[in-house]
Amino acid sequence: MIPENPRILLTNDDGADAHGLQVLERIAATLSDDIWTVAPAVEQSGASRALSLHDPLRIRKLGERRWSVSGTPTDCVMLALGDLVEGAKPDLILSGVNRGQNLAEHVTYSGTIAGAMQGMELGVPSIALSQAYDFRPDSHIHWDTAETHAPDILRSLIAAGWPDGVLININFPDLAPEAVKGVEITRLGMRNEQVMSMHRRTDPGGRDYYWLGFQERAQRPPEGSDIRAVMDGRISVTPLHVDLTHDETRLHLLDAIGAPPRASE
Repeated sequence: MIPENPRILLTNDDGADAHGLQVLERIAATLSDDIWTVAPAVEQSGASRALSLHDPLRIRKLGERRWSVSGTPTDCVMLALGDLVEGAKPDLILSGVNRGQNLAEHVTYSGTIAGAMQGMELGVPSIALSQAYDFRPDSHIHWDTAETHAPDILRSLIAAGWPDGVLININFPDLAPEAVKGVEITRLGMRNEQVMSMHRRTDPGGRDYYWLGFQERAQRPPEGSDIRAVMDGRISVTPLHVDLTHDETRLHLLDAIGAPPRASE
């Protein structure tokens, strides 16, 4: 049960100076005055659940209850709960607001999702927030859409509650606040076209190198999926968990191969 005026930890994967983190701080301020921020010193997009096991983590105090960490979002949440947040552990973790959507199978790349997942693993209700845009360098990002709609959605989620072992993933469509067509509770989708691009180039020394990136491809996602909701102008709210077991195949293999023999008693 998340109390009134909860203690909230904020993190992200775009870095401690990211505009989306400033938006998240204003969103959190509508819910509480007990806010702590621990975010990566530099952008960690695509870091997923990476841990810094072979490098020291250096922290920098940026202000009251605000730090940057020379590591990943997962590092940030672990340090926050293990040392930096004084007293009681947070009641709620918010990760974002990410610059770009985190939808469908690409949630497994996301440092934004990873920050919320680490909070969930440590027993804190956690929510990831992302603002969709079209990834062009000159694009206008509708940060005001997340800032306008997030507070009411968060209040509704807090009132409703959700189980341990589940995190909530929210994606705001690439629209002005007044153009949003509502909120949809969705399932994780799957893209029907690959949207990653690979560019091979040659440096002045004659050595090849590569740039990976996203490219626009037409998608045909099914109704009820997170990607379809955002494409259709709705805010997607998706409960996620980390059990990746495919039960249908597990049962098929159990039937085909059989259970291991039990140890004799």
